[in-house]
Amino acid sequence: MNRISPHIVFAGGGTAGHLFPGLAVAAELAALRLVPRITFAGSGKPFEAAAVKEAGFDYLPLRCAPAAGGPRKLLRFLAENWSGYRQAKHFIRQNNVSIVVGLGGYASVPMTRAAVACSVPLVLLEQNAYPGKVTRWLAPRAELICSAFGATQEYLQTGAPIRITGNPVRAGFRPRSKKKHAVNVRKPRLIVLGGSSGAHSLNDQVPRALYKLREQSTDWEIVHQTGPRDVAATQELYRKYLIDAAVVPFIKNLPQVLRASDFAISRAGGTTLAELANTKVPALLLPYPHAANDHQRLNAEAFVRAGGAEMVDERNNIGRLDDAIAEMLALTLGDRAKRRAMAKAIGKLGHRDAAWQVASMIHDLATRKSLPSAA
Repeated sequence: MNRISPHIVFAGGGTAGHLFPGLAVAAELAALRLVPRITFAGSGKPFEAAAVKEAGFDYLPLRCAPAAGGPRKLLRFLAENWSGYRQAKHFIRQNNVSIVVGLGGYASVPMTRAAVACSVPLVLLEQNAYPGKVTRWLAPRAELICSAFGATQEYLQTGAPIRITGNPVRAGFRPRSKKKHAVNVRKPRLIVLGGSSGAHSLNDQVPRALYKLREQSTDWEIVHQTGPRDVAATQELYRKYLIDAAVVPFIKNLPQVLRASDFAISRAGGTTLAELANTKVPALLLPYPHAANDHQRLNAEAFVRAGGAEMVDERNNIGRLDDAIAEMLALTLGDRAKRRAMAKAIGKLGHRDAAWQVASMIHDLATRKSLPSAA
C-alpha cells in the first residue's frame, strides 16, 4: 500500500446513480486535500468520462460488459470483463494504488476484482436498500461497506464493518441555510424525473395523467426530464393535451431546479431519492418494475413509511397506469399543507454529511488509522 502518497481509485459508473455518489466523495477528499491522487475507472461511456473530466479527476476506461443470456452474449461478457480485469491489475501495479472504492454495477467489476487479486483494500458504496449483485458478491472481501439504508445489513454476509452513512450527494444538493424559494416562482413547480436515461412509462403516462387533472395541473409549472430517446414524443403528448410543459432530455442544473420545485414524480433509485431528500422535495414514486431484486420498490417503501413520498407500484397496479397516477396526484397537488408535511418528512431522510463521512473513513483506511463509528 502507498502510505506516503495515497492514490484512491473509484471503480464504476455506468449510470449516474452509481457515478455521482463517487464524485461527491471524491470532491470531499479533494477539497480537504486528504489525497493527492484520485482516479475514476469506468465503462468508457461518454457521459461518464465527461462528468469525471468536468469534476477534475483522472479517468481510466476499462473494457466491461453486463451479464446477459445467450451463448454469444455470455462469451462477450467473459471476454470483455477478463480484458478489463487484466487492464485494471496492470494499472494497480504500475500506479501504486492505495484503496479501491467500488461504486456498484457491472462497470465496477474489473477494478474491484483486480483490487482483491492484488490485496488492495476494497471499500464498497451501496446506494439501495437491497444491495446490488456486485456488492453482495464482494462484501466478504471488503474492508468497509458504506450504505445508504439500514436495511442493507440484512442482505450482506461479511465480517467487514457496515456503516450507515446515507447516500453521498454532490455539494449542490446539500441543504442550505437560506429559504428554499429564494427565486420568485409564479406557480408551484412539478418536476418529472425518470433518471438520467429517462423512463419511457413516465414519459408516456404522466402527460396523460396530468390531462385528467387539467383543472389542477394548469396551476403548476411543469418540468419534465425525458432522457434522450423520448423528447419529441413527450413534447407531442403535452401539445396534444394543451399542457404547457418544459420538456428536456437532461437537466444539467438539477440542484438549482429541484430547490425551486414543490413536488416530484420520479423513479426510486437510491441516488435520486437522496437528491430529493436533501432538497426537501416530496414525491410520487414509481419504482422501476424491472429493477434487479425489485430494489427500487424497497427504496420507495422506506420513503413512504417516513411520510415523505407516495407510491404507485407498476408491478401490482390493476387498471390503467395513468389513472393510478392521476388518483394519487389528485390527493396532493391541491393540498399545500400535505405537501409541506411531506417535505418536512423527506428532509429528515437526507444525510448532508454522508460524502464527508465516507471520505473521512476512506482516508483513515488509506493511512491505516482506526475507522470511526457511524450511525
